[in-house]
Amino acid sequence: MNNNDILRRLRYTFNFNDKQMVAIFASAGEEVNREQISQWLKKDDDSDFVALFDTKLAIFLNGFINEKRGKKPGPQAVPEKRLSNNIILTKLKIALNLQAEQIISLLEEVGFNLGKAELSAFSRKVDHKHYRECKDQVLRNLLQAIDKKFHVERTGKIASSAQGTAKSTVSNAKAGYDKKTYAKKKTAKPAPSSPWVEGARPNASNVYVNPNSTTTTKRQRLKLSK
Repeated sequence: MNNNDILRRLRYTFNFNDKQMVAIFASAGEEVNREQISQWLKKDDDSDFVALFDTKLAIFLNGFINEKRGKKPGPQAVPEKRLSNNIILTKLKIALNLQAEQIISLLEEVGFNLGKAELSAFSRKVDHKHYRECKDQVLRNLLQAIDKKFHVERTGKIASSAQGTAKSTVSNAKAGYDKKTYAKKKTAKPAPSSPWVEGARPNASNVYVNPNSTTTTKRQRLKLSK
């Protein structure tokens, strides 16, 4: 792995925009601009690609620690002129506040097994008898595990997904309403119970008729006409 790969992966995992990337460098005492950020993030075969030197990546990782753990008052850490995978692993461990057991567990989730003794050996000084070099395979799998654990989704994607869900819900509700309305329109009115005369009310048989009245009622007229 090269320094540009590591920068790309961290930017992708934590969804840092150009402004945030510039701020991370600045928090470690380095002024960079968006053009530089863009060049470092280009693919290796791009004509505008610029290699990221060890010192610059060390500054970014120091700023990343400030971003995640808070910036300590006073002079900032002096960036290393030469970086190794061991130093990069240690800086990531500090930034994300990871304990040995957590790192081992994260690696297991991406199918990579690492013993606690071997992990501890990566943090030893170079001249220590138990020191072990951290290979690219270990660092690559750790970055993959960090992405799986800490990946930050883009706001635009979330908003788009939520908007699509809302539209779908409204459409379904409207479709359901239309079906109910249509069914209501199609429902036939119940036929009145007999006896029934066209033009008369369905409950005409229950209407009180005064036997002493000399006026011919509508109902009587209907009977006479038959």
